[in-house]
Amino acid sequence: MRYPFLLILAVYIAIANATELTFELPDNEKQCFYEDLEQGAKFDIDFQVIAGGNYDVDCFVTDPLNNVLYQERKKQYDSFSHTTTMKGVYKVCFSNEFSTFSHKTVYLDFRTGEDDRLMPDMNKVTALTQMESACLSIHEILKVVSDSQTWYRLREAQDRIRAEDLNERVHFWSIGETVILFLVCIGQVLMLKSFFSEKKANVSTST
Repeated sequence: MRYPFLLILAVYIAIANATELTFELPDNEKQCFYEDLEQGAKFDIDFQVIAGGNYDVDCFVTDPLNNVLYQERKKQYDSFSHTTTMKGVYKVCFSNEFSTFSHKTVYLDFRTGEDDRLMPDMNKVTALTQMESACLSIHEILKVVSDSQTWYRLREAQDRIRAEDLNERVHFWSIGETVILFLVCIGQVLMLKSFFSEKKANVSTST
């Protein structure tokens, strides 16, 4: 495989009903993911193409009656939030059918439900103590740090793939230049040799 650190990574993270995965989407193919949700459940989707072609993909989301809730074409990244109006299986699909030779690597973050309260016994009416306020502040900052780390990991993976592609092209270009250089050297040696052979033949004829 070309990118073993990304292909079929399928890393599932069970934190606050969230699923994160990175998958390969071959050319001329479509891949769908299904989630059974209750009525009134909120879900959030974030996706980003981190490798392949022009870094774009088609994405659409449908409800249990196959009504389109979200549809975008040739997007590099996007986000979508929705609150379900019925119980059933919701479908998220990514399509690379418009591409004839470029494989894509796509990152998907699917979150459902609300985050659990840091302090379940906390009453919104009562004032927070200094310790509770500090805990909530730290909790929010850690969520921002976690999101930032995810973003930096995606950028690092994207930049690494671009660097490997560039390195591969430079490698093959160097091999091509080396082959051409050897061919030119051999051609020059043969040409010089032919000059001396013709001169020697002319000297022999004149004598």
